[in-house]
Amino acid sequence: MLTRNHWLGIGASILAGAFWGLVFLTPELTRGFSPLQLSAGRYLAYGLVAAALLAPSWRRVRPMLGWRDWRTLGWLSFAGNIIYYVFLANAVQLGGVAMTSLIIGLLPVTVTLAGRRDADAAPMLRLLPSLALGVAGLACISWQSLANPQHGSMAGSLLGLLCAVGALLSWTLYAVGNSRALTRLHGVSAHDWSLLVGVVTGAQALLLAVPAFILNPGEHAAQAWWYFGGVVTTVAILCSVVGNALWNHASRLLPLTMTGQMIVFETLFALLYGFIWEGRLPTGLEWLAMALLIAGVLSCASAHRERSPETVVLPT
Repeated sequence: MLTRNHWLGIGASILAGAFWGLVFLTPELTRGFSPLQLSAGRYLAYGLVAAALLAPSWRRVRPMLGWRDWRTLGWLSFAGNIIYYVFLANAVQLGGVAMTSLIIGLLPVTVTLAGRRDADAAPMLRLLPSLALGVAGLACISWQSLANPQHGSMAGSLLGLLCAVGALLSWTLYAVGNSRALTRLHGVSAHDWSLLVGVVTGAQALLLAVPAFILNPGEHAAQAWWYFGGVVTTVAILCSVVGNALWNHASRLLPLTMTGQMIVFETLFALLYGFIWEGRLPTGLEWLAMALLIAGVLSCASAHRERSPETVVLPT
């Protein structure tokens, strides 16, 4: 049956999804700035905030990290933050929030499939209903989004679709690698690990800042730059610091196949924020899609509840 840790993990996943859904609105709020500038600005702010928060515990955390851990931090930061957000910002600006949410919403499917061989995974046969419900829900959103492009031409929407697929692949790599790294690390807390990812991401963003702000700064008034700085800093704190800490906590409490399903809440909140931004209610297909996605999560939880005690291996 689901333990108290499972329920705590589910709650942390929902809160993380609520914060992460905000990143889909950021490209709409800052349309005058390029996706490269958005990614560099957000992660420079994330790195500074993370470094300040990590400073008090740095002497305790540093001896616990080996070369393997630093390599893991490097590629997790690059795949799950820098590359992911460049793709996502392009996808939102070219294809809209709904289309991007649709593709990123496939994360529960891709992460669950990636973790199907883990020791704590539920049998694939029990996961099939939840995967089928998730795909059905995403098919409904796909029909709604591609039939009525929100931004520009169909060619632009297709390019946005490709960028969204790139974001999906990069974040799948991050979700799987991050979950396994947290399972391996016992002396580093989930919060400290999130801050370490932030520091490394900030260092990588320094390299990204050269082409983003120096080689091609664009024409912006001083007020626009202040607005941009406020938006990316807010996103860095709420989505990167708070959201990632909640997600890392959930990753230690839930098996990877269940963690994959929890990512659906990012999609649901992104759609909700998109509807508020566009000033409209969901259509019938969109209501059906959200219901199917939630049903998929409940089905996944049921698949884990039915497992026998001796087969359950929870992360520390």
